[in-house]
Amino acid sequence: LLLALVALRVLPTVNEYLTIQRTVNKIADQGLSTVPEIRAAFERQKDIEYSIKSISGKDLEITKESDRVVIAFAYDVEVPIMGPVFLLVKYEGRSK
Repeated sequence: LLLALVALRVLPTVNEYLTIQRTVNKIADQGLSTVPEIRAAFERQKDIEYSIKSISGKDLEITKESDRVVIAFAYDVEVPIMGPVFLLVKYEGRSK
């Protein structure tokens, strides 16, 4: 029963992570070249994808590797289990 409760609480955070990962891949493939353009594109996508709540465009780490823009992100989510018990989930990813 406890395992089912944990799974139910963690599943939405996994869905958010997968949505963020798809979003940064999509933005990286658009060929945008400046940091403000990339952050603004993420914010526009965030307005469409209501499941993205844990990070914003300013949280993205944007670098260039071999003439290709790489967008990386990392964030933590505290998932309430019951009472004072929380599960800390650390997510990180980068564009392909």
